[in-house]
Amino acid sequence: MKIDLLQLQRLVTLTVQQELMPLLNTVERRYKADGSVVTLADQVIQQKLGEAVIQLYPGSRLLGEEMPLREQQAMLAEEGPLWILDPIDGTSNFAAGMPFFSISLALVEAGQVTHGIVYDPSLDECFAAAKGQGAFCNQTPLRSEPSGLTLNQCLAIVDFKRLPAPLAQRLVQEKPYGSQRSLGSIALELCWLAAGRAHIYLHGKQHLWDYAAAQLILKEAGGFACTLQDDDVFIRDLQTRSTCAACDETLYAAWRDYLHIPRSES
Repeated sequence: MKIDLLQLQRLVTLTVQQELMPLLNTVERRYKADGSVVTLADQVIQQKLGEAVIQLYPGSRLLGEEMPLREQQAMLAEEGPLWILDPIDGTSNFAAGMPFFSISLALVEAGQVTHGIVYDPSLDECFAAAKGQGAFCNQTPLRSEPSGLTLNQCLAIVDFKRLPAPLAQRLVQEKPYGSQRSLGSIALELCWLAAGRAHIYLHGKQHLWDYAAAQLILKEAGGFACTLQDDDVFIRDLQTRSTCAACDETLYAAWRDYLHIPRSES
């Protein structure tokens, strides 16, 4: 499918600024069965942006986080171009008025993510990538450069809550990095890694809509990522995935070694 990435970015940013930002810190939250937060704003953006994307690209389909499970499974079982939308990644932040959340949209074709957009409306930063064509933030190219840092000098983004308990405890006790953050929006955290605003990353359980667009942006920016089992992060499935990532190859190797992820033989 031929995609005009600039046109798509304009559609996302305009829809979000018009439909989402007036609702910031004004909507009531409710809790889903898995304990995650959802608001009316999630549903509004999924409907408005979803309809706009399908109108722009007829013949494609859209899987949204707030769809029923059976509908999501049916979408994944069908062939053809499929959009993956997280209407608000970081809903807890959004509902509390904390300005760290994002909207994530990815296009999957032939089993691969070919286009990705992650929009941060608070800073008006739109991260975007097309497979094999690089990654950008507000049209400025993103390209990872060697940080020159050792692991114990790094700023790490680590989500302890979803890691295996022994690993989380080890990280807390040993503190192998210089400083640690957990900011509450997976897609935006990975984009900040791609932009060099953090150096290493670890998360134990991400959904498809959380990571699909951001993983492409990170890869196209020159970053590196795998699961804790040394698999590719993206799969066309609703199974949750872990992510170990770094902004450059040297730190990626050091982070993998610390986490006891075996190096692939090639």
